Formats: sequence, structure tokens, C-alpha cells
Amino acid sequence: MELVSVAAVAENRVIGEGDEVPWNLPEDKKQYRERVAGHPTIFGRRTYEMFADPPGTAFIVLSRTEREYDRENAHHASSVGEAVEIAESLGTDCAYVLGGGAIYDLFQPHLDWMVLTRVPGEYGGDTFYPAWDENDWTLVETEAYEGFTVETWERRTGREQ
Repeated sequence: MELVSVAAVAENRVIGEGDEVPWNLPEDKKQYRERVAGHPTIFGRRTYEMFADPPGTAFIVLSRTEREYDRENAHHASSVGEAVEIAESLGTDCAYVLGGGAIYDLFQPHLDWMVLTRVPGEYGGDTFYPAWDENDWTLVETEAYEGFTVETWERRTGREQ
């Protein structure tokens, strides 16, 4: 099963400020939802709770504390391994990692792909996308939109299992 990270990232790696994204890009939100539709998505608890209508077909919420969720298709996971096991049990060949910052960091060594919306400029924020070594990745596609660019990166070297 492939793991794909999807994030909107400013030039200074900012992805959020509190529980908000510091920019408004409706076209990015649209392409983001279309990309992950039909697949399970993996979130940290705070990120999951930010969504009134989370994207994806099933929601895997990574949290240290086990919880019940108000959606039938929401699942608790206490580790990266457990999140992957749950996604595999759903019969999928791909799951999307959607944040927040700590979740991106935990999953970074396990990713097969990254789909990064590159937001021009630097923003103030308290949540960052993890640094990564471009030597381990290949930029396979760049798609320009008005006000942002979407890059698709494939891992060159083997990921951690």
C-alpha cells in the first residue's frame, strides 16, 4: 500500500497558524478534495476535528488517547503502524496523510509520494511541514494554478516499513 502526504506549504515550510491555514486558495481546496476522494485519509486528532466535512472515504485519526468518533467510518490509531494496518484492512492500495505538522513528521520516513501545494511567499505560523532531503525524492510532476503550484514527488530510495 502506498502512503501519500498532501499539504499546502509556504516557502518557509509554514502549513498553519493555530487551527487555521494562513492563506485562502479555494482552487487548492478543490483539487485537494478531488485528489483524496475515494481513499482513506490519515489525520492527527486536532486536524481531523478542524474539518466539518473531512475529505476521504474513511478517516484514520492518530492520537495517543483512544476516542470514540461521531462518524461510523472514523477509526482510532495509536501509531503509524496501526494507521497503516487500518488502511490496509479497508482494502485500499493508497492512503493519504493530511496532517498536522506532527503527523507529517511521523509519517515522513514511511511515505512513497508527496503532493505539495507550493504557496508563494513566507507566512507567520506555528505549524511546519517537515524538512526533507530532495536527494531522496524525484519531482515527477508540476502543475501550475493561479496563485500556487502543485508538485508531485516520488521517493527514490526505499521507505521505512
